[in-house]
Amino acid sequence: MMESINPIILIWILMIVSSVAPDCGCNKLKRTPSDENGPTDTVIFPRGRHTENNEEDESLSKLVKHTKEIEGMSLIPGGKYLIGTNEPFFVGDHEGPEREVELEAFYLDRYEVSNREFAEFIEKTAYITEAERFGDSFVFQEFLDPKIREKYMDYRVAAAVWWYKIPGASWRYPEGDKKRGIETRMDHPVVHVSWNDAVAYCKWLDKRLPTEAEWEAACRGGRKGKLFPWGNKMMPKDEHYMNIWQGEFPEGNRGEDGCEGTCPVDRFRQNQYDLYNMVGNVWEWTADLWDAKENVKPPNRVKKGGSYLCHKSYCYRYRCAARSQNTEDSTAGNLGFRCAADAD
Repeated sequence: MMESINPIILIWILMIVSSVAPDCGCNKLKRTPSDENGPTDTVIFPRGRHTENNEEDESLSKLVKHTKEIEGMSLIPGGKYLIGTNEPFFVGDHEGPEREVELEAFYLDRYEVSNREFAEFIEKTAYITEAERFGDSFVFQEFLDPKIREKYMDYRVAAAVWWYKIPGASWRYPEGDKKRGIETRMDHPVVHVSWNDAVAYCKWLDKRLPTEAEWEAACRGGRKGKLFPWGNKMMPKDEHYMNIWQGEFPEGNRGEDGCEGTCPVDRFRQNQYDLYNMVGNVWEWTADLWDAKENVKPPNRVKKGGSYLCHKSYCYRYRCAARSQNTEDSTAGNLGFRCAADAD
């Protein structure tokens, strides 16, 4: 029995099993193939700012003020930042190692791009999203009528059967139901947008997608090594700071954070850079390739922040250092974005 197994083989088996990263299946939606023990609270001070007494100025709010202001965006100071982690939760996601990067100052949208904003883009450019061109997109089972689930049973994602490929699902009709559009959700984040769609929107505003390093530096809010934008405790003072899943997945979301699906883009302010919903709510595209050496077309791009479907028991990716990926043409009901801009 067990004693007959070669110890080396046993170790190898355990390594393979431990490397499996449970998740909500978001990274499979492709059209083509404890808090108390967290890092110490250290604030990053870009460019080595000091007071008259040669002491570090601990006012983060002073760092984000700038003579130039862009409406709806926060200035993220240039300087050296630590990103990644030496204690990765999902090794296969390449969350580590922790490393230092130097960034130029840049602006980042305070909020995820909303349905209202995206609708204006569509109205003024007549742009057609990839989900609309393909004619379908991925919808989570909770938002589908039982009859629809039964009808499209054979269109589920094999590795994540709670995701259904639904005809007509797009940013206009997130559930694929023409009788249920976004009229009552104009302040919610736009979803079912591909990386290509996000790039097109950003270019329309003379903006761009943030790099992964920029996104993560902004997420940490100027603090070193924190799990979340606000610190290490998931629920400080027993209050919800983000929109994620509560309950057993994929059935029975208790909605204790007040959200059943997406929430308004201005619902959860998460750090002193005045950024909202950096983690939770919807995944956000970044500019970076997942692996520059990866030979796949279309290529995979990094997405950050997790979504309303994440929970620590299976998809602990709502940490600043966490990351995932999808192909550039991938779309789903929990995938959105925000824009960045250079600071001149």
